Amino acid sequence: MKNLALFERHQALGAKMMAFAGYNMPVSYSSITQEHQAVRERLGVFDVSHMGQFIIRGKDALNVVQYLTSNNAAKLAPGKVQYSCLLNEKGGIVDDLLVYQLQDNGYMLVVNAANIDKDKAWILKHITPEQDVEFLDISSRTTLLAVQGPKAAQALQSLTKVDLVNMTYYTFEKGVFADCENVLISATGYTGAGGFELYFDNKHAEKIWDAVLEAGRDHGILPCGLGARDTLRLEKGYCLYGNDMNEENNPYEAGLGWITKLKKATPSIAQEALMAVKTDGPLKKLIGFELVDKGIARHGYPILEADSGVPIGEVTSGTKSPSLGKAIGMGYVPTAQAIVGSTIKIGVRKKQLEAKIVKTPFL
Repeated sequence: MKNLALFERHQALGAKMMAFAGYNMPVSYSSITQEHQAVRERLGVFDVSHMGQFIIRGKDALNVVQYLTSNNAAKLAPGKVQYSCLLNEKGGIVDDLLVYQLQDNGYMLVVNAANIDKDKAWILKHITPEQDVEFLDISSRTTLLAVQGPKAAQALQSLTKVDLVNMTYYTFEKGVFADCENVLISATGYTGAGGFELYFDNKHAEKIWDAVLEAGRDHGILPCGLGARDTLRLEKGYCLYGNDMNEENNPYEAGLGWITKLKKATPSIAQEALMAVKTDGPLKKLIGFELVDKGIARHGYPILEADSGVPIGEVTSGTKSPSLGKAIGMGYVPTAQAIVGSTIKIGVRKKQLEAKIVKTPFL
């Protein structure tokens, strides 16, 4: 197992650690509910340095990004960020990722930790010798902190001259942060609570971590782990790769049609496949649901037709929402049965629990 640059800090704080995507990762420090509520109401800090970062630059960099991803990266400009999917020829989702335009002809792709090697191989496979493109994997030397919550800008502003209060969603700036140079400060996150993600060299990890906790002390900051990160993202209906989407799902099935652009100068690798799905409609859809009966739906539990009890799908994510006090979840069902307001059942052990399909986000 690999250790993050901040491993000793997490141990000193008494973090409960677990293996995740090949790394020792903090799951929680206090409790998932406490950390969840801190982010919703105040702020929390996550060490998500297990994520991968690739630099793609050169005259043909945009063409490579356009060909392999679902969104239209030509709409970006330096300082802008875009949510997108890495695609295969059939329209399947190789990964979901963020695309940063760092400069003219220069991009950073932020990918999921478990997919770093797979994504790297997939991208390199599709860069030809004739293309003017340089690919750099900076994952192992980059620390990534997510400082999330409504008080994030107020707490962090003392650490930088970058105007955090007026930074708009899905933009970024590079600057000095906690007296460390060349920190990329991004108004992004995976919690739906607002805040920032900080990218910097591993050598600054302990200094910046300590500075963030000190700056947030009077605002009630808590260090947070993967447990709260999962409940926060699920409340907002955000997909988790490997659970709610994979290479067998296309973006239209996963509710990501809004980041799937079929009219761009460089069509994606999946252009024909996705055109067909858009024309005919997806065969299945990712739904959100709330349990009516008492219980919690977990990944892999069957989704059943309400009247017959016949399996029609499978739960991809499920938890009890700390904010709503309800058991919520997501899963795939046939499109004809993905009707908001309709009743389904979830197979929980030997029981069939009633649930209702609802719109996402849940919160």
